[in-house]
Amino acid sequence: MIDAAKYASQGSTINAPDGTCLFSPGDESRAFLIVTKGHVRVEQTNAEGRTMVLYRVHEGESCVMTTSCLLGARPYSGYGYAEGPVSALAIGAETFKRLLAEDAAFRDMVFEGFTQRLGELTDVIDALLLHRTDLRLAAWLANRGDGAVEMTQQDIAQEIGTAREVVSRTLKSFEREGWLVLGRGRLQVIDAGALAIYAKSQAV
Repeated sequence: MIDAAKYASQGSTINAPDGTCLFSPGDESRAFLIVTKGHVRVEQTNAEGRTMVLYRVHEGESCVMTTSCLLGARPYSGYGYAEGPVSALAIGAETFKRLLAEDAAFRDMVFEGFTQRLGELTDVIDALLLHRTDLRLAAWLANRGDGAVEMTQQDIAQEIGTAREVVSRTLKSFEREGWLVLGRGRLQVIDAGALAIYAKSQAV
């Protein structure tokens, strides 16, 4: 967690409405961003057009892709979208580098967040490589608990990194088991416990 207020004098505040594309592949990273309100969804799209959500940047956090681009002087390789209205403190590239060199507390916060996010990305890669799609989907739904999921099947496919058709087929099988009820643009989880058991018991 980065205390944005402590470094407010080092940058400027930016505001973005819901759905704004904050960066896209090929863009140059010009500032270190600390989210102060809302969430930023970071995702990647492959050559076939399939999109996967990599992580979300929450209040008090920074984006590891932005940090990597600043440190390596390389362009963005993914997309960042505002989920709801987003406010952030933008610290220019030169000021960011100066703070890294001169402010030990700032440097520790930046690299602690960087390390944590890399660990999360490793978990995402592990899940893609080692687990079946139905198990990933069952675990993802179980983690949300019983209740409504106001997302389309395409949105869910992007969250777990697979095709919409695969999600549709798997959700229908879960519905037949009585674990959820499908609706238009939404679903209702009615037995998160059973989904959690399935995700664990079927894992090889």
